[in-house]
Amino acid sequence: MSFLSFQSITKRFPGVIALDRVSFEVERGSCHALIGENGAGKSTLGKILAGVYTPDGGEIRLEGRIIHPTNPLAARKLGIAMVHQELAFCPNLTVAENLCLGDLPRVAGWVKRGRMRELAQSMLHEIGAELDVDQPMALLSTGQEQMVQIAAAVGVQARIIVMDEPTSSLSVGESEHLFALLGKLKKLGITVIYVSHRMEEIFQLCDRITVLRDGEHVATGKISETNPDEVIHQMVGREVVSQQPKHLTGKLGKELLRVEKLSSPGKFSDISFTLKAGEVLGMAGLVGAGRSEVAHAIFGLDPDATGKIWVEGEELLRSSVDAALSAGIGLLPEDRKRLGLVLGMNCRENTSLTTLGRLSRFGFIKRAEERALVRKYADRLRVKAPSTETLVAALSGGNQQKIALAKWLARECDILIVDEPTRGVDVGAKAEIHQLLDELACQGLALLVISSELPEVMNVSRRILVMRQGALVGEVSREEFSQPNLMRLMAGVRQQAA
Repeated sequence: MSFLSFQSITKRFPGVIALDRVSFEVERGSCHALIGENGAGKSTLGKILAGVYTPDGGEIRLEGRIIHPTNPLAARKLGIAMVHQELAFCPNLTVAENLCLGDLPRVAGWVKRGRMRELAQSMLHEIGAELDVDQPMALLSTGQEQMVQIAAAVGVQARIIVMDEPTSSLSVGESEHLFALLGKLKKLGITVIYVSHRMEEIFQLCDRITVLRDGEHVATGKISETNPDEVIHQMVGREVVSQQPKHLTGKLGKELLRVEKLSSPGKFSDISFTLKAGEVLGMAGLVGAGRSEVAHAIFGLDPDATGKIWVEGEELLRSSVDAALSAGIGLLPEDRKRLGLVLGMNCRENTSLTTLGRLSRFGFIKRAEERALVRKYADRLRVKAPSTETLVAALSGGNQQKIALAKWLARECDILIVDEPTRGVDVGAKAEIHQLLDELACQGLALLVISSELPEVMNVSRRILVMRQGALVGEVSREEFSQPNLMRLMAGVRQQAA
């Protein structure tokens, strides 16, 4: 008898079948990978198990007994917890309050705050995370939020934990903590369903793997009996070829962006660099190094920032988003949910949001032009959605990322800052986005690409800036690219003499 089994699970959303009679089994105490392209149904299946969604057909069996996790609390009582890809917290509450929100320690109706903080510290200590439990969630980085969510799932002593892209916002060190924790969970007999696009993680951590494509089950088997190339072919049904970016052979154009002594108290200081037309400049660093904060300051989102910014030789005299937009600067932020998209709007409205001035006449939007523009970029990025009128909130994380990028492509910026361009994106879509960044550079755009994935930033960039603790600690040319070199700069470790 299998420990956990999915039998003919079906889930429909308006205009799309997210899961179509999916069946497979999961062994007790195993780390079971769930992989597929964006929109394949991975997160939907995880949310059904965790009680977020209710299936339209099929059944789930746990130790031979049919279960009905109709909501997250019911799932929790069954010993099932989930670490979501899209982080969901109460930003105005503290870390401790968020961690204990489902079961606040109280007596006679009053919250025992001392006990609550002890519990929160214990949860964080269990996964090796060092955070101030009295700090509001709104002040944490995306990576720190991810660690809090993992601590919450582990802290409820679940028998089954669904992890949906758990390392998408973690630094290398934080990811290693998580990997060690997964080994500990397996020894305790806890079953992990691990949803990830990072092939190296899956082959390092998981025992078995299930591949989904377009909502259907493709294959389930042992990790030891397959390989990355076979899995990729099963995922996408086509060959994914990685090529050297074409922009590297092109001649750089004029200087489009110059940053001098850019500083912001408590975030970063004395950041200086240049960026030319046709160049992709990478920026690497551990979580908390200040990379995203620099991007926000260039885009005018940091009122405390000082220093000078020139665009095509003209100094930006005021630090504001309007000034950055007028100068031809665009920003795809790391947190698409809070900063990159308006989740209550549909795909068409989000894509055209930055170009309404161009699409309007006498205060009225020219709908035919808007629809043509939106369709152009939806097709170019291969967005999977029932229609351009579909709410962005209803899309998978990867397709949301594509809409966030399409918004800036539609504006036709000269300088594009891209923060974590492929976070939560599958291997096929990742190759497409990398190719698109290459095409933009070939067209003469200047791109600043920030990524926590060293292979990604090395693949797309001509040179890489490395940040550590708010300072620029090095610039590495393509001829010197290597993960050890970059990691030493990022961690502040000197290379030992031979």
